[in-house]
Order: sequence, then structure tokens, then C-alpha cells
Amino acid sequence: MKTTSVKGTNDYLPNEAEVRDYLQSKILDVYKKNGFEHIITPAVEDIENLDKSEGGDNLNLIFKILKRGDKLTKALEAGVKKDNDLVDMGLRYDLTLPLSRYFANNKDKLPLPMKCIQMDRVYRAERPQKGRLREFTQCDIDIIGSESSDSEVELIMTTTEALFAIGMKNFRVKINDRRLLRAVLKKLGFADEQLDSVCITFDKLDKIGLEGVVAELTEKEFDVSAVENFKNFLEKKEFTLESLKNMLDDPEPALSIEHIINTVNALNGGKFDLVFDLSLVRGQGYYTGTVFEVESIDFKGAIAGGGRYDNLIGKFLNQSIPAVGFSIGFERIYSILMDHGIQIPEAKKKVAVMYDEGEVLAAIQAADKLRAEGFTASIYVKPKKVGKFLSRLQDHGFDGSFFVGRDEEVSYFE
Repeated sequence: MKTTSVKGTNDYLPNEAEVRDYLQSKILDVYKKNGFEHIITPAVEDIENLDKSEGGDNLNLIFKILKRGDKLTKALEAGVKKDNDLVDMGLRYDLTLPLSRYFANNKDKLPLPMKCIQMDRVYRAERPQKGRLREFTQCDIDIIGSESSDSEVELIMTTTEALFAIGMKNFRVKINDRRLLRAVLKKLGFADEQLDSVCITFDKLDKIGLEGVVAELTEKEFDVSAVENFKNFLEKKEFTLESLKNMLDDPEPALSIEHIINTVNALNGGKFDLVFDLSLVRGQGYYTGTVFEVESIDFKGAIAGGGRYDNLIGKFLNQSIPAVGFSIGFERIYSILMDHGIQIPEAKKKVAVMYDEGEVLAAIQAADKLRAEGFTASIYVKPKKVGKFLSRLQDHGFDGSFFVGRDEEVSYFE
């Protein structure tokens, strides 16, 4: 049998798990302090919900679960060939679709607006590589039931506070509005039914560049003149909120972004920049309005993102329910901080309490005394090779030792 974890997943050693627990607890504390409430949803969702969730390219990355027992036997005997006729469930690829279903199922028990926290694992059938896992953790906050752009302000301020709390200090927040982008694309010649597809391609601008975006739009056989207009528009790089207000028939999306930017800038004390970026799309197709992303300046790349998804819950309830959320890219931040030797500031000193076989009573009493003094104490029977054992503990984050019957105080490792 194989001892390694499945590609794209990780085992975490105790010192690594300790850092992950610390980061998640700091994030959770900030979320709760700002009035958000923790909920939990299952990792498994109905395959129909996942397939109809407008998750962009993520829909191609769903881990699907085969039907079981008689249902699978009957499907195979019937000669079913389509994958989705052989499956009935799948693993969630993010936390937004499960939240939408959760709200639809529990709406009569929940306040409106609902402000909630989700911190859990999600799954995508990625090709494993650095920075891309098949199992990873997301830390989300969402506000359901409010159309006001004040919700975006609240999410931005809470998320950035959480980032500061875990040591991510040098970043900027980028903001756009899908309504604004769609209006621009229509003005340039794309048809209504093409806009979602164009946005999904445009979202790859940072990865494949302008020429790559143009090539993909051409491959999708969009109108040649629309693609050329789009290329020329982006090459000018002269679009501002003011110019877009003058260019478009409906200025409301631009005014909404201005309100968010002005309010956040008045609140943040200059700790970070909030900037308009028309090229910000976010890959999920379910976004309907504001989208935002936090970009690390020191470490290059996104460390958080989200947006407004006013139609997704409506797929369950057949009525429009406004919703907006922000997700911290936990794995990216964890990787950055581990690479730079993160030290947990308020961590208690860890002590190994060593004792002879048969002296467990005295060992536990000694450990309890150390714990009362503020240490984390773990008891161990003295092995034959004590030095080697203590060296291994030191490698795993222990700070010192205490030998029962010999020591009066903790001996710290050098």
C-alpha cells in the first residue's frame, strides 16, 4: 500500500498543523468580532446543483461520485454512457454554491441580512503543481439579503483586517463591476449571450496576455470586429471610471464603485490602496456585480477574492436574493508565511516532561504544575536514547525539557 498522500493533497506535521490552526483562529476571531456567524455545510453536494452553479472553468474540475449499489447496476445495465448519468453527487469546488443551497434550505430560521462565516476544505480536480492543490481550505465571509454596496465596504474592511491580523501587510485591493464590464463589452460589439464566455476568457489576461485572450476569443468564433474593438480598447489603457461613465448609458455601476472606493479610503487610514481595475473579472460565472481581489505586493499574486452573486440563490428559490462574499486564499498565505519562517507570537513554550517507567503519577503532577505556569507540557517515558529523542522533539518545535525527580525548572534547548 502507498504511504504518500494522493497527489494534490497534503499531510501536515504537528508544527505545520499548529501554524494552520493559529492562522485560522486569528481569521475566525476577526470575522466573529465583526459580527459574522460561523456555519458548516457538507463537502458533498448534489451533482445537479454543482453542474448548474455557473462556476466557470471550475465546473470541469468537479470530483464526481459514482452512484452506488442498485442505482449504479441499473445505470450500467441500461448502457448509460454519459458520465453524469452514472453519478449523483460531487465534492464542492468552493463554498459559495453550498452556502446558496444552505440559505435556500434554512431561510426561515435565519436573519436577513445574514452575515456568515465558512472555513472549510474544498476540492478541485486540478493538475497538481506548486500553488495548485486538489484539496485546500477557504476562509469565506458572506452577506446575504442586502443589495446595498455598503455590504462590499464591510466585507473589504473585515477581510483586510483579518489579513493584517495574520501578518499580511503589503497589499492592494482591486475592484471592478461585472455590470460595468458587460456594458463595455456590449458597446464594443459582443452579443448578450456571449458576455459570460468573453468574461471567462478575459479573466485569463494575467496568465496568457492580451494576445492570448484575443486568440481564445477568435477561436470561440466571436465577431471579428468585436474582438478587434476589444483589443484596441485594452491597448489604449485609458479607461477610468469617469471616462466609462461618459461612455456608457447607465452610470450606476461606476457610481457604486466610486462609493465603495471613497468609503473604504476614508476608513482604512492609508493602510492599503483600493483601485479600480476593469480587467478584474474573477473566473466564476455566477458573479453579477461587484468583484474584488486582494493582490500581495511583496509576494506577487492574489491572496483573497470574491464578489456579488445576486442570482445564484435564486436558482434554488425562483426569486432574486442579493448576496456578496469575500474569500481569503488560505493555502497561498500559509505557503508564503511558512516559506518566510512564521513565528506564532503568542505561542506557549512547549516542554517535554521526561519520567521513568512507573512514575506517571509524578510526571502528570509535574506537567500540571508547568501548565499552570503557562507552559504546554507533554509527558514521555525516558527512552534509551534520550538525546536523540529530545533532538527530534526540538525539530518539531519543543523549547525545552523537564526531568521528573531531577530538575527544579525547565532546561531550554540551545
